[in-house]
Amino acid sequence: MSLMISPFDARATRTSGKYTDFPPDVIPMFVAEMDCTLAEPVRDAMIAAVEGGDTGYLGSSRELPDAFADFAERRWGWRVEPDLVHTTTDVSVAAVEVLRQVTEPGDGVVVMPPVYPPFWEFVDEAGCIAVEVPLLPPSDADDDATPFPTTAGWRIDLDGVRRAFADGAHTVLLCNPHNPLGLVHSREALAALAALAAEWDAVVVSDEIHAPLVHSDAVFTPFLAASDDAARVGVTVTAASKGWNIAGTKCAMMIGASDRAAAWFDALPREVEWRTSILGYLASTAAYRDGEPWLETLLGELVANRRLLAELLPEVVPGARSRQPQASYLAWLDLRGTPWGDDPATPLVDAARVALGHGPEFGTPGIGHARLNFGCSEETLREALGRIGDATAGAAR
Repeated sequence: MSLMISPFDARATRTSGKYTDFPPDVIPMFVAEMDCTLAEPVRDAMIAAVEGGDTGYLGSSRELPDAFADFAERRWGWRVEPDLVHTTTDVSVAAVEVLRQVTEPGDGVVVMPPVYPPFWEFVDEAGCIAVEVPLLPPSDADDDATPFPTTAGWRIDLDGVRRAFADGAHTVLLCNPHNPLGLVHSREALAALAALAAEWDAVVVSDEIHAPLVHSDAVFTPFLAASDDAARVGVTVTAASKGWNIAGTKCAMMIGASDRAAAWFDALPREVEWRTSILGYLASTAAYRDGEPWLETLLGELVANRRLLAELLPEVVPGARSRQPQASYLAWLDLRGTPWGDDPATPLVDAARVALGHGPEFGTPGIGHARLNFGCSEETLREALGRIGDATAGAAR
C-alpha cells in the first residue's frame, strides 16, 4: 500500500498551509511537505503523549540525542557525541541562533544560490550580511553522458568562497543536501571547503535537514564527518521534519564535534532549548529509533516518482529541463525554454492550476526556474505534469 495520498483527499483533514493557501482545485507542489501518511511509530508516540497528558515543557531527557547518534552511525557511519546534540524549535531557529554565536554584527556570511530562500532571512536576522557565491552549474556535456542526468554536476565554487573570505566573510551557511537541487555534496568537496574555512579561521554551519532522504545512487557525507578540519570548524543543524514529514511538530537539533562548538552551545540563551516542543521531541525520537522501515518504503516511492518526472517532463512540457535530484523530493525545473517568463510559478497557478515554488526566490540563478515537489502520489504527479503540458501548449499557440 502506498504511503502517498491525494492532496485533494488530504484537504479534508489537514489545515497546513500546503492545503489552504490556494483554491481547492490547485495542485499544491510549492512547499516542502509531502502528501503522505505518518509513520506508525511517530504517530503512536504522539498519540501516547496526548492520551497521557504529556504536553508540557521539555525536560532533561537525552533520548533524542541518543536515538539520532544511533541512526547516524547506522545510516552514514557517523559517530555523534550525544552530549554535543542540543535541541530547539526548528532548523530555521537553530541556524539563526548558531549564526549569532559564531559571528559579529555586520559579518559576511556566504550563501550559495540557488538555495532555500529563507537563508537570506537567517543571515539578516542574525545581524549579518549575505555574500552570494553561486554554485557552479553542470556543463552541457554532462547532459549527453546519460539520458537522465542527476544534479551531481553542480559544485561548490571554492575559488569564490576563498575570495569571499579574503573580502572579510567569516562564515558559510551550507545546504547539504542542497535545496532546491537535491545535490549531495561529495566528501572531497566538503573536505576542501573545511580546509579553506580552517585556513581563514571561518565557520561552516551546515543545514542537513534533507539528509535522511538521500537516494541510493548517491552517498551522503555529514559535514562534521568529512575531515578533521570539518569537525573543528563546523556546526550541523538538522531535524526529522523533512524525512518523516513532521515539520509542524517543532523540534530540531544543533550538533557539534569540537570543544569550540560545545562553548557556543553553552552560550546559547536557555530559552533556545526550552522552546523545543515535547511532542516534536518524542516524534523525532521515534522517527530516528523506529522509523527506518517506513523511510525505506518512502524512498522507494520517491525514486519511482523521480524517474517518472525525468521521463515525462520533456515529453509533455517541450522546452522544460530538469536533472534528477540525488536527494529529497524536490525537483528544480528549468523552464527558460517555455513561454512562462522569469517566474514561471506565477502564471502557472492560473494557467495550469498547479502551484510551484518561485524560482527567483532562490536567488538570481533561479530566474526562469521553478521548484516542484514530487512527494505525492503517481497519479498526482501525472495530473500536474499534464496540466502544465496542456497550459504550455496553449500558451505557445
